[in-house]
Parts: sequence; C-alpha cells; structure tokens
Amino acid sequence: MQIAITLNGEPRSIADGTHVADLVASLELKKGRVAVERNREIVPMSQWGEVALADGDALEIVHFVGGGQDDSWPTGGNPGDTWTVAGRTFNSRLIVGTGKYKDYALNAAAAEASGAEIVTVAVRRVNLTDRSQPLLTDFLDPKRYTYLPNTAGCFTADDALRTLRLAREAGGWNLVKLEVLADAKTLYPDVVETLKATETLVREGFDVMVYTTDDPIVAKRLEEAGAAAIMPLGAPIGSGLGIQNRITIRLIVEQSKVPVLVDAGVGTASDAAIAMELGCDGVLMNTAIAEAKDPVRMARAMKAAVESGRDAYLAGRMPLRRYADPSSPLAGLI
Repeated sequence: MQIAITLNGEPRSIADGTHVADLVASLELKKGRVAVERNREIVPMSQWGEVALADGDALEIVHFVGGGQDDSWPTGGNPGDTWTVAGRTFNSRLIVGTGKYKDYALNAAAAEASGAEIVTVAVRRVNLTDRSQPLLTDFLDPKRYTYLPNTAGCFTADDALRTLRLAREAGGWNLVKLEVLADAKTLYPDVVETLKATETLVREGFDVMVYTTDDPIVAKRLEEAGAAAIMPLGAPIGSGLGIQNRITIRLIVEQSKVPVLVDAGVGTASDAAIAMELGCDGVLMNTAIAEAKDPVRMARAMKAAVESGRDAYLAGRMPLRRYADPSSPLAGLI
C-alpha cells in the first residue's frame, strides 16, 4: 500500500510503514549531513528509525556540511593580531559570502585569494531531482573554512528560528548569523523581529552574530540580549554604496563589548579599509567580490584593505587640523 507525502514541496508516493531513516537511505543521502523536518517539527537524527511516516505528511530535507578551521592550512590576517567571537579565534578579519558567483570553482578561488577563514552559507533544500549537481562543500572544504549558517531571505523571527534550528540539526552549528529582513525592496533589518529572534536563539544555546541597522541604541539592546557579535550595515545589502554613516558605526564600536563587524554595503577596497579604520573587528561581504569583473583580484584587494585598515587603526591616525602644518621646520630658512 502506498501513501502520499510532500517532500521538499513536491508530491511523492512511498510505501506505508516507511520510516524517516528508510526515506533518507532511499535518497542516498548521508546521515549526519542533512536535517529532516516533518510537519514543521525537526526529527532528531537519533529518532529517524522510530518515526513512521503517515499519509499527508509534509517533509523538508535540507543540507550543507559544516566544520571548523584546520590549522594546517594557511590563514589570512596579520600574524598575532587575532579576534575572537563566542570563544572561537580567527586570524582573518574578512568574512566572505558564497552567493552570486557564476560557479563554485570561482567562489572557491575568490575565497582562497581573500584569506578568509569564515564563509556564510544558506540553508536550502536538498536537490532531489538532479543529484549530479555540484555541492558547495565539494569546493569549499568544511575542514578548512568555518561555515556560518545565515538566515538570508527570512522576513519573520519564526522563519529565522526554523532555519537555524535546521542548520544546527544538519551540522551541529551553534555559531550562526541572524538576519531578519523588513521588506524585499530595501532588505533593511526588522529590528523588532531581530531582537525577538536573538533572545530566543540565545536561550536555545546559539552563539548569534546579528545583522542590524547602524543604530547604537539597537546595537546595545542586541548586545544586552546576548548577541555574540553586532553586524551593523554600512549601506543596503548589495548596494556597493560604502559606509554611509561613519559616526554611528564608530559609536557602536566604542560602546560594544562584543565584536563589531560591518555587514552589507561594501563596494570596493577603500570601503573595507574605512570600516577597519573605524575600529571594527572585521568586515563581511559578498556582492563586492562576486560581482566584480575579476572576483579573484578583488578578493585579494579586499584582503589587503582589511589588513591595512586594521594597521592604520592600531597605528593611530594624525589629528585633524583646520590649517596647514609644515612638515619641514621653518627656522633656518635661507
């Protein structure tokens, strides 16, 4: 006897009495690399063999493989100048995304050139119709890069929570990036939903790096809610407009006890350098590299910009003056 279920949005017939474990095995998916949701409730991997599917069930199977940094690989950044988030220490202060590239090979080459140790990844359905399609993990080794699951495309706290719970089930991640968007036109954060989601995720044991507006008051509220890092936008996502409000970014840096990273709006290397000169702990970018005419060269430029901007911040810039101040002494002129 056959029963009807919905799997990743598509109707499918399976034998009555099929358990979750049987379904995953029939799809030739590797245990430990996917998460299964049944009727919007996550099925823990330990219970796959016990949960029998019923007629009308709706299942979602999502995947990506995660991991941490492998110290045998070279890393970016200035030696000895590390930064730490939620107990994890990194050399590179540049985080790169994995979207908008023409293919995964170019994505991998750009990530290599950037020196990044963290890459953001989206949680998506397993492709059940064409299993020959390449996977991100075939090109960006999860033993080399720290995968940072994010909630790109989520417009409510509930959707973001669902996404990150699945991410943790699929790969065991606690370090995640939260973004809850207000509307599709501006992609500005919905700060009310973002704060609500942050509070819930922290209670559930997640280490949450939070995308938010460049509002110091909102940033403080998120830190008080337990955010592991504050990620104010420099400008709207994908706009390439650069840092639009240096004053508020600097205020956030000065008040924060957790890392502050500019997230969104970077267009070129000078934007990244400015973010670092303001005292930010790092910069996250995707479009600025992926949509450059030469993404690999731009990735190298961004790496150099982040490092030089950090050096300039540590060096301490000269004071601003209203009038000229000669470099050579005027005394003794002939």
